[in-house]
Amino acid sequence: MWPVMASPGNPESFPVVDNPARAPNDPSVNLVGLAKLIGPNPPRCALNPTILSEVDCSTYVRQTVEYAVEEAERVKSFVLLPKNASGAAPSVIAHHQHAGQFNLGKSEVVGLAGNPDQAYGAELAERGYIVMAPDALGFEERNWSATTGQAEYYELANRLVRGQALLGKVLHDVRVAFDYLATRPEVDPNKMGFIGHSYGGRMAIWASVFDERIRAAVSNCGCVNYRDSLTRDAGIQMAFCVPGILMLGDLEDVLRLAAPHALMVQAAADDKWSRGAQAMFDHAHSAFPEGPSN
Repeated sequence: MWPVMASPGNPESFPVVDNPARAPNDPSVNLVGLAKLIGPNPPRCALNPTILSEVDCSTYVRQTVEYAVEEAERVKSFVLLPKNASGAAPSVIAHHQHAGQFNLGKSEVVGLAGNPDQAYGAELAERGYIVMAPDALGFEERNWSATTGQAEYYELANRLVRGQALLGKVLHDVRVAFDYLATRPEVDPNKMGFIGHSYGGRMAIWASVFDERIRAAVSNCGCVNYRDSLTRDAGIQMAFCVPGILMLGDLEDVLRLAAPHALMVQAAADDKWSRGAQAMFDHAHSAFPEGPSN
């Protein structure tokens, strides 16, 4: 364990666990071990989906859909359907960023609000992909708090005291989103993907590990590992607070478990959420048939 106090030599960083370097094929880092750390996930339930509205967006139709993620919880997502699709088409879940902007989520990904550069869901729909854009718990329509960040904090703390991690819940919600996509006749179930920036970029790595339906994923600026996050200018997002994970391994070990599915990791040299990207690539490379894309 690392101490709560900052290191006197560097008040902006914290000492890390004295964990010796692991071989790339370390068998201690596996799905079973990760699942135990994350804790129990919510049970699957009937989706009972419904389409609430449709909007013509020129090259695609934007639907607002609603479905159950748990017995007592229904959520809304956007589904973008290209008009030029012939037969079952490839689909992508487009996960939004974090940026401390809890009022935004799926709407930014489809270009209805926020930064136009974050509208990669709309761009993919224009290129012929069926796109699903959900809100993560604590964001946009799932942000129930008027106080910034309170919902995210509550959803984590409320689970930690019960031996669960928020990561289990958000991964569950992603799996249910894929369940929903699989019910749509427009979707080719053998061509499902995932894309995200920041929060979504980290989710692209984790979701690829825990859902075998993801054939290809893109992680943009979300690959900083836990050790390189132990600084006050970065920190660890609440959705990825997994107690004890550094005693087992780190994000580069999780990345290896995404193989053999295709995974592109994009990083920026001056981005704190991309720290250590090259070292991660070097560690994970041998797990992929032709190496992970970077």
